[in-house]
Amino acid sequence: MTRPLVFATRNKGKLVELRELLAGFDVLSIDEAAARIGRAIPEVVEDADTFAGNAAKKAREVSLITQLPALADDSGLEVDALGGAPGVLSARYAGAGHDDAANNAKLLVALTGVSAERRTARFRAALALADVSGVLGDRVLAADGACEGVILTAPRGTGGFGYDPLFFAPELGMTFAEAGVGSKSQLSHRARAMAAMKPQLLSYLGA
Repeated sequence: MTRPLVFATRNKGKLVELRELLAGFDVLSIDEAAARIGRAIPEVVEDADTFAGNAAKKAREVSLITQLPALADDSGLEVDALGGAPGVLSARYAGAGHDDAANNAKLLVALTGVSAERRTARFRAALALADVSGVLGDRVLAADGACEGVILTAPRGTGGFGYDPLFFAPELGMTFAEAGVGSKSQLSHRARAMAAMKPQLLSYLGA
């Protein structure tokens, strides 16, 4: 039996993906972890300038509060024609309080007039595992992954979340939103980061 693992996110789509990728692990959501410890877990301010930095910060803070191993991810979209934007600001691209639809709409406006061959992009994910009360102490286990694609001129598909309806993955022959969790879970940036992280998790959690 492995130790419980808190996934340090309130994004339900990410939680579904992670549970698919870590079948057999006792993965707790933020709310489930909060209920277990009997106190609220505050939002972590994501103010690092890299995905890896934000993931490590979230993992450490949630592990400190829960006294459990905590896995955090930071991920986003890098568009070459926009100099790598929205990058670490992917979830807040359209401003605080805006939703996925607003972020997608802003991205389409930013790419107005950009030719198809210049709309290359990638989803990138960084994962960090912290266990501040365990043998890791201040250290984190880390891994990352990426998936190359192209930004379409209009959304396709109703599955997924974030920029999935606009992100066409040549390996899949469809957008992430058309692929859904099943096919996407094999090739996504988060799946690739998890493939790199999973042996470390298995070893550390005692599976």
